[in-house]
Amino acid sequence: MMLLDRYWEEVEKLYNKVKTTQRENIIKAGKLIAEAVDQGACVHICDSGHIIDHELIYRGGGLILFKRFKYDLVVDNAVRKRDRSDMDTSMEGLAAYALKASGARPGDVFILGSVSGRTFKIVDLAYEAKKLGMKIIAVTSMEYATTVDSPHSSGLKLYEMADVVIDNCAPAGEALMEVEGLEPRLCASSGLTAAFILWSVTTVIVEELMKRGKTPGVLKSANFPGGNEYNKNYVEPRYEREGL
Repeated sequence: MMLLDRYWEEVEKLYNKVKTTQRENIIKAGKLIAEAVDQGACVHICDSGHIIDHELIYRGGGLILFKRFKYDLVVDNAVRKRDRSDMDTSMEGLAAYALKASGARPGDVFILGSVSGRTFKIVDLAYEAKKLGMKIIAVTSMEYATTVDSPHSSGLKLYEMADVVIDNCAPAGEALMEVEGLEPRLCASSGLTAAFILWSVTTVIVEELMKRGKTPGVLKSANFPGGNEYNKNYVEPRYEREGL
C-alpha cells in the first residue's frame, strides 16, 4: 500500500470520528451562535494560526457574521540586548486591553482554536473574554489538551473555560501517521477537521436562523461574476445594519 493510500485511510477515520463523537457539540455550538446573533450579538474568531480564522472569513458560501479577532503589541525600542531573566516579562493580561480596544461586548460569541489547548495567547484571551461575559466555543484536541499543562497563572486550558467544546479529534502532537524510517509522525490533522467542524457549525447556524425568520448573509465568491457587487451592495450593508 502506498503512503498516499494510508494517509487517505487515516483521514477517512478522522472525519468519521468527528461525525460520530462531535455531532451533539456541533449542533450545540450552532444553536448558541444563532441565539446570540438573533439577540444582536457578534461572532469573533481567533485561533493559534492553523486554519479557522482564515478558512471562515469572507469566503464564498460563508457567513458575513464571522469576524476575525486579531491583536498584537508593537514596541519600538532599539536598546542594546541585555539579560532580563530576573524580570517579569509575561504578557498575561494583554488580552484584556485588546478586548477593551475591540468591538466586543458581553453576550458576544468567541470561537477560539488551539489544538493543544495551552497556546498562551488563546488561553489568555479566553480567560479575559469569560470575565467580560462572552460565550466561548473551543475547538481543540482533547487527547492533546489533557496531556499538557497550562502556561497561564490560572492553571486553566482552553476547554476548561468554554461553554461548548468541540474536539477536533487530532492526536496528541498533531500528526496522523507513523512511517518507518522517520522519527516524527507525518501529516498534521487538526486543520482538516477544524474546517470540517466549523463549516458543519455554519449549516446549523443557517438552519436555526431561518427557523427564526432571519436570513443570514451568505457571501458570494468575489471572483465570480457579480459576486463582489452582491457582497458590497447587499451583504455588507445589511450586516452593518442588522448583524446578519
